[in-house]
Amino acid sequence: MKINDTLPLEYSTEENSNKVFGFWIFLGAEIALFSTLFAVYFTLWNRTGSGPSGSELFELNGVLWETFLLLTSSFTCGLAIHAMRLNLKKPMMIFFGLTLLMGLGFLGIEISEFVTYVQDGATLQTSAFLSSLFVLLGTHGLHVSMGFLWGAGIMLQIKRHGITPETANKSFIFSLYWHFLDVVWIFIFSFVYLKGLM
Repeated sequence: MKINDTLPLEYSTEENSNKVFGFWIFLGAEIALFSTLFAVYFTLWNRTGSGPSGSELFELNGVLWETFLLLTSSFTCGLAIHAMRLNLKKPMMIFFGLTLLMGLGFLGIEISEFVTYVQDGATLQTSAFLSSLFVLLGTHGLHVSMGFLWGAGIMLQIKRHGITPETANKSFIFSLYWHFLDVVWIFIFSFVYLKGLM
């Protein structure tokens, strides 16, 4: 395996560069998925039937905490990648750990939010609006859950093998995924929650 010292570690081999390129293609498919879910939601957002509307259902406090946790986790993920490029294993692990803890906090609030909705009688079957809302939020939450497990697996590999071209490549690709989820959340926060509260 030929390593190019002039490139960042995550791009230092041809295989690594190809993996990053392939992941960008994967993110294109993810953009198509979430675009479809947003299109369905925007088509059905006022089809509330006998169920509650967004303004009756959403609570800004919880959503602000979710947003704070996820956006801050994006910042710590960036710091982890910066530490990786400086070959600082301990700071990288700390920032990676903080990223995953904040992702877990986000999931905890979202699950609590879903439980509250269901207790209030707002379920998938209540209305088209709620069906599209649960599918959109649930798909994003599932992606965050998968990201948490993926990130935890990468942390174990870094602990065992250190910062190598392989672990650096995996960490960088994970950071692209995590930042993508944050961008999707910004759209959810702006066009689902804020719009729904108006």
